[in-house]
Amino acid sequence: MKYPSKVKIVDVGPRDGLQNEKAPVPAAVKIELVHRLQDAGLTEIEVTSFVSPKWVPQMADAAEVMAGIRRKPGVRYSVLTPNMKGFEAALLSRPDEIVVFAAASEAFSQRNINCSIAESIERFRPVAEAARAHKIHVRGAISCAVGCPYEGEIAPERVAMVARLLKEIGVQHIGVADTIGVGTPVKVERAMEAALQHYSVDDISGHFHDTYGQALGNTLASLQMGIWQYDTSSAGLGGCPYAKGATGNVATEDVVYMLQGMGIETGIDLDKLIDAGKFISDFLERKPNSRASTALLNKRLG
Repeated sequence: MKYPSKVKIVDVGPRDGLQNEKAPVPAAVKIELVHRLQDAGLTEIEVTSFVSPKWVPQMADAAEVMAGIRRKPGVRYSVLTPNMKGFEAALLSRPDEIVVFAAASEAFSQRNINCSIAESIERFRPVAEAARAHKIHVRGAISCAVGCPYEGEIAPERVAMVARLLKEIGVQHIGVADTIGVGTPVKVERAMEAALQHYSVDDISGHFHDTYGQALGNTLASLQMGIWQYDTSSAGLGGCPYAKGATGNVATEDVVYMLQGMGIETGIDLDKLIDAGKFISDFLERKPNSRASTALLNKRLG
Protein backbone atom coordinates (compact mmCIF):
# COMPACT_ATOMS: atom_id res chain seq x y z
CA MET A 1 0.00 0.00 0.00
CA LYS A 2 1.47 3.34 -1.05
CA TYR A 3 0.57 6.21 1.24
CA PRO A 4 1.36 9.89 0.67
CA SER A 5 4.78 10.75 2.14
CA LYS A 6 3.42 13.97 3.66
CA VAL A 7 0.04 15.27 4.76
CA LYS A 8 -1.20 18.82 5.07
CA ILE A 9 -3.52 19.50 7.99
CA VAL A 10 -5.92 22.45 8.11
CA ASP A 11 -6.91 23.08 11.72
CA VAL A 12 -10.51 24.32 11.69
CA GLY A 13 -10.79 24.48 15.51
CA PRO A 14 -10.84 28.28 15.85
CA ARG A 15 -13.74 28.56 13.37
CA ASP A 16 -15.64 25.28 12.94
CA GLY A 17 -14.68 24.14 16.42
CA LEU A 18 -15.82 27.19 18.35
CA GLN A 19 -18.76 28.46 16.30
CA ASN A 20 -21.38 26.48 18.25
CA GLU A 21 -20.12 27.26 21.73
CA LYS A 22 -23.01 28.83 23.63
CA ALA A 23 -20.93 31.04 25.94
CA PRO A 24 -18.88 33.72 24.16
CA VAL A 25 -15.18 32.89 23.76
CA PRO A 26 -13.21 36.17 23.97
CA ALA A 27 -11.24 37.28 20.92
CA ALA A 28 -8.02 37.11 22.97
CA VAL A 29 -8.57 33.39 23.63
CA LYS A 30 -9.26 32.68 19.94
CA ILE A 31 -6.12 34.61 18.97
CA GLU A 32 -4.05 32.70 21.53
CA LEU A 33 -5.36 29.40 20.12
CA VAL A 34 -4.29 30.43 16.60
CA HIS A 35 -0.84 31.42 17.93
CA ARG A 36 -0.45 28.11 19.74
CA LEU A 37 -1.48 26.16 16.65
CA GLN A 38 0.98 27.96 14.39
CA ASP A 39 3.71 27.54 17.00
CA ALA A 40 2.98 23.79 16.92
CA GLY A 41 3.73 23.78 13.19
CA LEU A 42 0.27 24.17 11.63
CA THR A 43 0.60 26.01 8.32
CA GLU A 44 -3.12 26.15 7.51
CA ILE A 45 -5.58 27.57 10.03
CA GLU A 46 -9.27 28.31 9.52
CA VAL A 47 -9.54 31.31 11.79
CA THR A 48 -13.08 32.65 11.75
CA SER A 49 -16.25 33.28 9.81
CA PHE A 50 -17.60 36.55 8.45
CA VAL A 51 -21.27 35.74 8.97
CA SER A 52 -24.19 37.66 10.43
CA PRO A 53 -23.81 37.77 14.24
CA LYS A 54 -27.55 37.14 14.33
CA TRP A 55 -26.97 33.62 12.99
CA VAL A 56 -23.59 32.84 14.54
CA PRO A 57 -23.04 35.15 17.54
CA GLN A 58 -19.75 33.43 18.41
CA MET A 59 -18.17 34.79 15.22
CA ALA A 60 -19.19 38.44 15.78
CA ASP A 61 -15.56 39.31 16.59
CA ALA A 62 -14.16 38.02 13.27
CA ALA A 63 -12.44 41.29 12.31
CA GLU A 64 -10.97 41.71 15.80
CA VAL A 65 -9.57 38.18 15.78
CA MET A 66 -8.00 38.56 12.33
CA ALA A 67 -6.50 41.92 13.32
CA GLY A 68 -5.01 40.45 16.50
CA ILE A 69 -3.13 37.56 14.95
CA ARG A 70 0.64 37.70 14.86
CA ARG A 71 1.06 36.43 11.32
CA LYS A 72 3.74 33.89 10.73
CA PRO A 73 5.42 33.56 7.31
CA GLY A 74 4.36 30.39 5.53
CA VAL A 75 1.03 30.11 7.35
CA ARG A 76 -2.22 30.43 5.40
CA TYR A 77 -5.09 32.05 7.31
CA SER A 78 -8.54 31.26 5.95
CA VAL A 79 -12.00 32.60 6.74
CA LEU A 80 -15.50 31.48 5.86
CA THR A 81 -17.46 33.96 3.71
CA PRO A 82 -21.06 32.89 3.01
CA ASN A 83 -21.95 35.87 0.76
CA MET A 84 -20.65 39.09 -0.79
CA LYS A 85 -21.34 41.09 2.37
CA GLY A 86 -19.21 38.61 4.33
CA PHE A 87 -16.50 38.68 1.66
CA GLU A 88 -16.32 42.48 1.65
CA ALA A 89 -15.97 42.52 5.44
CA ALA A 90 -13.36 39.74 5.27
CA LEU A 91 -11.34 41.54 2.61
CA LEU A 92 -10.38 44.29 5.07
CA SER A 93 -8.71 41.66 7.26
CA ARG A 94 -6.51 40.32 4.44
CA PRO A 95 -7.25 36.59 4.52
CA ASP A 96 -5.05 34.29 2.43
CA GLU A 97 -7.98 32.09 1.55
CA ILE A 98 -11.75 32.22 1.72
CA VAL A 99 -14.03 29.24 2.17
CA VAL A 100 -17.50 28.80 0.67
CA PHE A 101 -19.73 25.81 1.29
CA ALA A 102 -22.51 23.88 -0.41
CA ALA A 103 -24.39 20.80 0.72
CA ALA A 104 -24.73 17.60 -1.29
CA SER A 105 -28.23 17.31 0.19
CA GLU A 106 -31.17 19.39 -1.09
CA ALA A 107 -33.02 19.11 2.24
CA PHE A 108 -29.96 20.26 4.19
CA SER A 109 -29.45 23.17 1.80
CA GLN A 110 -33.08 24.27 2.17
CA ARG A 111 -33.06 24.02 5.96
CA ASN A 112 -29.63 25.54 6.39
CA ILE A 113 -29.70 28.44 3.91
CA ASN A 114 -33.25 28.37 2.50
CA CYS A 115 -32.37 27.65 -1.12
CA SER A 116 -31.52 24.80 -3.47
CA ILE A 117 -27.98 23.47 -3.94
CA ALA A 118 -27.71 25.07 -7.41
CA GLU A 119 -28.99 28.42 -6.10
CA SER A 120 -26.59 28.35 -3.15
CA ILE A 121 -23.61 27.79 -5.45
CA GLU A 122 -24.76 30.49 -7.85
CA ARG A 123 -24.75 32.92 -4.91
CA PHE A 124 -21.07 32.15 -4.44
CA ARG A 125 -20.13 33.01 -8.02
CA PRO A 126 -19.50 36.74 -7.35
CA VAL A 127 -17.69 35.84 -4.10
CA ALA A 128 -15.33 33.44 -5.89
CA GLU A 129 -14.77 35.92 -8.73
CA ALA A 130 -14.02 38.79 -6.33
CA ALA A 131 -11.65 36.65 -4.27
CA ARG A 132 -9.68 35.51 -7.29
CA ALA A 133 -9.52 39.10 -8.58
CA HIS A 134 -7.84 39.97 -5.26
CA LYS A 135 -5.47 36.97 -5.59
CA ILE A 136 -7.15 35.21 -2.65
CA HIS A 137 -7.35 31.41 -2.84
CA VAL A 138 -10.87 29.95 -2.96
CA ARG A 139 -11.67 26.72 -1.14
CA GLY A 140 -15.08 25.06 -1.18
CA ALA A 141 -16.59 22.58 1.24
CA ILE A 142 -19.14 19.96 0.24
CA SER A 143 -21.12 19.31 3.40
CA CYS A 144 -23.23 16.17 4.01
CA ALA A 145 -21.19 14.37 1.33
CA VAL A 146 -22.08 10.91 2.63
CA GLY A 147 -25.13 11.40 4.83
CA CYS A 148 -27.73 13.98 5.79
CA PRO A 149 -29.80 14.31 8.99
CA TYR A 150 -32.94 14.82 6.85
CA GLU A 151 -32.36 12.74 3.72
CA GLY A 152 -30.24 9.89 5.06
CA GLU A 153 -27.65 8.46 2.69
CA ILE A 154 -26.38 10.71 -0.10
CA ALA A 155 -25.67 9.30 -3.55
CA PRO A 156 -22.11 9.86 -4.85
CA GLU A 157 -23.64 11.42 -7.99
CA ARG A 158 -24.78 14.35 -5.85
CA VAL A 159 -21.20 14.92 -4.67
CA ALA A 160 -20.02 14.85 -8.30
CA MET A 161 -22.70 17.39 -9.23
CA VAL A 162 -21.72 19.79 -6.41
CA ALA A 163 -18.03 19.40 -7.29
CA ARG A 164 -18.79 20.23 -10.93
CA LEU A 165 -20.83 23.32 -10.01
CA LEU A 166 -18.14 24.57 -7.60
CA LYS A 167 -15.49 24.07 -10.29
CA GLU A 168 -17.61 26.06 -12.75
CA ILE A 169 -17.72 29.13 -10.47
CA GLY A 170 -13.95 29.11 -9.92
CA VAL A 171 -13.49 27.24 -6.64
CA GLN A 172 -9.89 25.99 -6.63
CA HIS A 173 -9.98 23.29 -3.94
CA ILE A 174 -12.78 21.27 -2.35
CA GLY A 175 -13.20 19.51 0.95
CA VAL A 176 -15.41 16.44 1.00
CA ALA A 177 -17.13 16.70 4.36
CA ASP A 178 -18.90 14.03 6.38
CA THR A 179 -20.67 16.72 8.38
CA ILE A 180 -22.65 14.43 10.65
CA GLY A 181 -20.04 11.70 10.94
CA VAL A 182 -22.14 8.84 9.57
CA GLY A 183 -19.65 7.81 6.88
CA THR A 184 -17.76 4.55 6.80
CA PRO A 185 -14.63 3.89 4.71
CA VAL A 186 -16.35 2.48 1.61
CA LYS A 187 -18.97 5.26 1.56
CA VAL A 188 -16.24 7.87 1.93
CA GLU A 189 -14.23 6.27 -0.89
CA ARG A 190 -17.30 6.55 -3.16
CA ALA A 191 -17.77 10.21 -2.26
CA MET A 192 -14.07 10.90 -2.90
CA GLU A 193 -14.20 9.08 -6.26
CA ALA A 194 -17.16 11.29 -7.23
CA ALA A 195 -15.22 14.45 -6.30
CA LEU A 196 -12.18 13.18 -8.23
CA GLN A 197 -14.24 13.31 -11.43
CA HIS A 198 -13.86 17.11 -11.31
CA TYR A 199 -10.85 17.87 -9.10
CA SER A 200 -7.34 16.45 -9.05
CA VAL A 201 -6.08 14.50 -6.05
CA ASP A 202 -4.01 17.57 -5.10
CA ASP A 203 -7.10 19.77 -4.87
CA ILE A 204 -9.27 17.64 -2.59
CA SER A 205 -9.29 17.29 1.17
CA GLY A 206 -11.19 15.14 3.65
CA HIS A 207 -13.25 16.64 6.49
CA PHE A 208 -14.54 13.94 8.83
CA HIS A 209 -16.61 14.22 11.98
CA ASP A 210 -16.27 11.47 14.55
CA THR A 211 -19.89 10.97 15.65
CA TYR A 212 -19.72 7.18 15.22
CA GLY A 213 -15.97 6.84 15.81
CA GLN A 214 -15.28 6.38 12.08
CA ALA A 215 -13.17 9.46 11.33
CA LEU A 216 -9.73 7.82 11.58
CA GLY A 217 -10.90 4.86 9.49
CA ASN A 218 -12.27 7.28 6.91
CA THR A 219 -8.98 9.21 6.95
CA LEU A 220 -7.04 5.98 6.38
CA ALA A 221 -9.32 4.99 3.48
CA SER A 222 -8.76 8.43 1.90
CA LEU A 223 -4.99 8.20 2.42
CA GLN A 224 -5.06 4.92 0.50
CA MET A 225 -6.61 6.84 -2.41
CA GLY A 226 -3.75 9.36 -2.31
CA ILE A 227 -5.71 12.15 -0.61
CA TRP A 228 -3.10 14.08 1.38
CA GLN A 229 -4.98 17.08 2.82
CA TYR A 230 -7.37 16.98 5.79
CA ASP A 231 -9.41 19.32 7.95
CA THR A 232 -9.15 18.49 11.63
CA SER A 233 -9.98 20.32 14.82
CA SER A 234 -7.83 21.01 17.84
CA ALA A 235 -9.04 18.92 20.82
CA GLY A 236 -11.88 17.58 18.63
CA LEU A 237 -13.88 20.79 19.05
CA GLY A 238 -17.03 21.42 17.10
CA GLY A 239 -20.24 19.98 15.81
CA CYS A 240 -22.92 21.14 13.44
CA PRO A 241 -25.75 23.41 14.63
CA TYR A 242 -28.14 21.95 12.04
CA ALA A 243 -27.28 18.29 12.63
CA LYS A 244 -28.65 16.93 15.88
CA GLY A 245 -26.23 14.77 17.83
CA ALA A 246 -23.29 15.41 15.51
CA THR A 247 -20.13 15.49 17.57
CA GLY A 248 -16.94 17.33 16.80
CA ASN A 249 -14.55 17.14 13.94
CA VAL A 250 -11.88 14.51 14.22
CA ALA A 251 -9.25 15.71 16.69
CA THR A 252 -6.07 17.07 15.10
CA GLU A 253 -4.07 15.28 17.83
CA ASP A 254 -5.52 11.86 16.90
CA VAL A 255 -4.85 12.30 13.18
CA VAL A 256 -1.29 13.55 13.79
CA TYR A 257 -0.58 10.66 16.17
CA MET A 258 -1.78 8.18 13.52
CA LEU A 259 0.19 9.84 10.71
CA GLN A 260 3.38 10.02 12.76
CA GLY A 261 2.99 6.34 13.61
CA MET A 262 2.74 5.61 9.87
CA GLY A 263 5.91 7.56 9.13
CA ILE A 264 3.97 10.26 7.26
CA GLU A 265 5.37 13.77 7.61
CA THR A 266 3.09 16.53 8.95
CA GLY A 267 5.56 19.15 10.18
CA ILE A 268 3.58 19.28 13.44
CA ASP A 269 5.01 19.03 16.96
CA LEU A 270 2.57 16.69 18.73
CA ASP A 271 3.47 17.90 22.25
CA LYS A 272 2.88 21.56 21.36
CA LEU A 273 -0.33 20.57 19.57
CA ILE A 274 -1.57 18.81 22.71
CA ASP A 275 -0.75 21.94 24.72
CA ALA A 276 -2.83 24.04 22.30
CA GLY A 277 -5.79 21.67 22.62
CA LYS A 278 -5.47 21.61 26.39
CA PHE A 279 -5.35 25.41 26.47
CA ILE A 280 -8.72 25.80 24.70
CA SER A 281 -10.26 22.84 26.55
CA ASP A 282 -9.23 24.31 29.92
CA PHE A 283 -10.82 27.61 28.92
CA LEU A 284 -14.04 25.77 27.97
CA GLU A 285 -13.79 23.82 31.25
CA ARG A 286 -13.80 20.38 29.72
CA LYS A 287 -11.38 17.66 28.75
CA PRO A 288 -9.92 17.56 25.21
CA ASN A 289 -12.06 15.34 22.99
CA SER A 290 -9.03 13.44 21.74
CA ARG A 291 -7.91 9.93 22.64
CA ALA A 292 -4.26 10.64 21.84
CA SER A 293 -4.32 13.82 23.90
CA THR A 294 -5.91 12.06 26.89
CA ALA A 295 -3.36 9.22 26.74
CA LEU A 296 -0.35 11.50 26.36
CA LEU A 297 -1.49 13.96 29.03
CA ASN A 298 -1.94 11.02 31.44
CA LYS A 299 1.52 9.78 30.53
CA ARG A 300 2.98 13.20 31.36
CA LEU A 301 1.46 12.93 34.85
CA GLY A 302 3.24 9.57 34.99
